[in-house]
Amino acid sequence: MTISETQIEGLLIINPTVFEDERGYFFENFRLSWLEERGIITRFVQDNESKSDKNVLRGLHLQAPPFGQEKLLRVVRGAIYDVAVDLRKNSNTYGHYFGLELNEENKTMLFIPEGFAHGFCCLEDHTIVQYKCSRYYKKASEIGIAWNDPEIGIQWPTDAPVISEKDLVLPTLSNFESPF
Repeated sequence: MTISETQIEGLLIINPTVFEDERGYFFENFRLSWLEERGIITRFVQDNESKSDKNVLRGLHLQAPPFGQEKLLRVVRGAIYDVAVDLRKNSNTYGHYFGLELNEENKTMLFIPEGFAHGFCCLEDHTIVQYKCSRYYKKASEIGIAWNDPEIGIQWPTDAPVISEKDLVLPTLSNFESPF
């Protein structure tokens, strides 16, 4: 297993060691010590799963304090372009995003700290995404920013995104007051 830092402090890319043979494969998709060795003390309390088709774009979402969530995300089936946007007011990378492809072949995972908006675009039909959360979801605490904010400039891999009604009305970064 390798853990890589990104150019945004706190975001981690986790590449598990995968053991393959004629029967299939085996890998650990979570081990608390991976995070603890990096000084991250967390307790995941909820696992979520979504299934979406190609060009479905979900995001950019987060939970406001005191229900902010750390997340550990991976793709079980298919592929996504995954994005995290830094919304921590005192961060040198406030408003910057990081994106990468997660898919069933590379088994790469992304650890996302509190204070980041998160979203993804499905690259294949029938894509299944799973993620662990450090706090329970509270509908009243759900906030977000616009997926297509030109100030952030995310280069999504689709010209025809399928977006929910609620995601179409999220504010831009300049109209968002970060609680982090």
